[in-house]
Amino acid sequence: MKKYIQSYMATVKAFIDNELSSADEKKIREFLSEFEIKISYFQHERLIHLIVTVLFAILEIMAISVCLISPQLAAVVFSVMFLILLVPYVMHYYFLENSVQEMYKMRDTIVNSLAKK
Repeated sequence: MKKYIQSYMATVKAFIDNELSSADEKKIREFLSEFEIKISYFQHERLIHLIVTVLFAILEIMAISVCLISPQLAAVVFSVMFLILLVPYVMHYYFLENSVQEMYKMRDTIVNSLAKK
């Protein structure tokens, strides 16, 4: 998903940099419509990853609590496993959040160019 988002954002940036000023209103509206649909997909992806990230954070807190209450090897192993999974989830969610916010700014640029035409 990360490569797909990066590739799509590069496509949008290229459109904004190269074609936005010279494209007719119809082409810009078509591009904007498709872009808004993609943004909604990415927002959904972001929501799902937020839910998964929060779930793993809760599991990590529960595992640490069990370790503190009853220090056993199994509890420590679960805690480490959840932490190992939590870190990449947080990093991926951070990427998704920043990417979607960047897309909002790109969308605003496109909408502002339509307002000027």
